Amino acid sequence: MSQLRALVLVCTLKPSPAPSSSELIGRQLLDELGTHGVTGEVIRVADHDVRFGVSTDEGDGDAWPGIRARILAADVLVLATPIWLGQPASVAKVVLERLDAELSETDDQGRMSMTDKVALVGVVGNEDGAHHVVAECLQALNDVGFTIPATAGAYWVGEAMHKTDYQDLDERPEATGKAITAAAASAAHLAKVLRASPYPAP
Repeated sequence: MSQLRALVLVCTLKPSPAPSSSELIGRQLLDELGTHGVTGEVIRVADHDVRFGVSTDEGDGDAWPGIRARILAADVLVLATPIWLGQPASVAKVVLERLDAELSETDDQGRMSMTDKVALVGVVGNEDGAHHVVAECLQALNDVGFTIPATAGAYWVGEAMHKTDYQDLDERPEATGKAITAAAASAAHLAKVLRASPYPAP
């Protein structure tokens, strides 16, 4: 059995090399997945020309097809997003809209293209709304075929209307650390189960 792979899509509004709390929690999830034998990579979506749309390829230099290929090659997808106005970042919504195309895509067994893939969500922000953002993202990911493990969301939310970011903390809060550990353990376990025993064809 080949090694399990994960892909982290960081949905910060800021392109590299700007520091990003969303990237930090995404990398922490990836590091924790690594303790379960899952390797992977991080893509900051804002570094790529991902076009608006709901198809697998919007043409004219659209960067989504390349990112989609990496999603298809992964066993675990981690979506990491900040909270803006109580909502997932606009970049996260673009990613989810592009994944909408998978509703009409199938694999060689006639199953949804994202079947047997596991999804996690990491959220950071300085206002309330983490549960809403996790729920909105996981529902959308499940709609397009991803399997959601137990404890699939990890988040940190700072004090409302303050300027401290997750990346500014001297150490990771215990509750967030436990959530990251649990999410990674559940995702790695479920990915291994699905690799060994895939969903049946319809």
